[in-house]
Amino acid sequence: MSRIAYVNGQYVRHADAAVHVEDRGYQFADGVYEVCEIWQGRIVDMTRHLDRLDRSLGELRIGWPMTRAAVEFVVRQVVRRNKVRNGLVYIQVTRGVSRRDHFFPPEDVAPSIVVTARSTSPEAASAQAAQGIAVVSYPENRWPRVDIKTVALLPNVLAKQNAKEHGGKEAWYVDTTGFVTEGGSTNAWIVTKEGTLVTRPAESGILRGITRAVVLELIEKEGLTFEERPFSLQEAFEAKEAFVTAATSIVMPVVRVDDRMIGNGHPGSVATRLRDLFHTATDFQMV
Repeated sequence: MSRIAYVNGQYVRHADAAVHVEDRGYQFADGVYEVCEIWQGRIVDMTRHLDRLDRSLGELRIGWPMTRAAVEFVVRQVVRRNKVRNGLVYIQVTRGVSRRDHFFPPEDVAPSIVVTARSTSPEAASAQAAQGIAVVSYPENRWPRVDIKTVALLPNVLAKQNAKEHGGKEAWYVDTTGFVTEGGSTNAWIVTKEGTLVTRPAESGILRGITRAVVLELIEKEGLTFEERPFSLQEAFEAKEAFVTAATSIVMPVVRVDDRMIGNGHPGSVATRLRDLFHTATDFQMV
């Protein structure tokens, strides 16, 4: 079956999907995006993702390419047409197509929208979670507004490629004071030897992850001890557990940071339980 994409008003074969050469997303990375999980034929936390998309658009002064209801309709259609039961749906909005100029285009230039969906393997993800992943630290080198989910991800690409080349699955950014900010495409967490969960506050310096928000609700529901504060790379080395969260990986245990084994080198019980409980705390919308 051919995959289907939505591009600016048309459903097209994924292989034929294209945007104009002067789309500002291509020219300037002048756009934002969201990724929603699809689980058992349902879209996970789409309301929260579209709320964050609305915020990102507002911060960059980009308008919605269509009504929010229309975007929701398109997302469902793309998931249906691709027959995705478990996977991801990707939404990207840019400032639109206009002659290359650093200034914003004229007000009559409409924003561009692309929506794609693809299947993933829950079995493969579960197998990876059972083994845990390694992360590799990387100097923080991004612009300060990482709270906006923009398509300007070149620093993330370089950090994650460095992690891959050093045997890791994810990168952890470390700021000039030695504190972990977040992952290349995830939020970062540790569990201290005393059993306290720790993650960095989301007021600035990191993306306010949707999966992160769900995990915070689970932590409260489960009565776990939690501190929202920065943690250092050294504290991560000495932690009982570590894990990352994202729509693409839910809760993924971390068993190694750089050349240091975390805990006993196996996925921890806290991360494993949060992963098992995750979909009990999410909001679902039917396709």
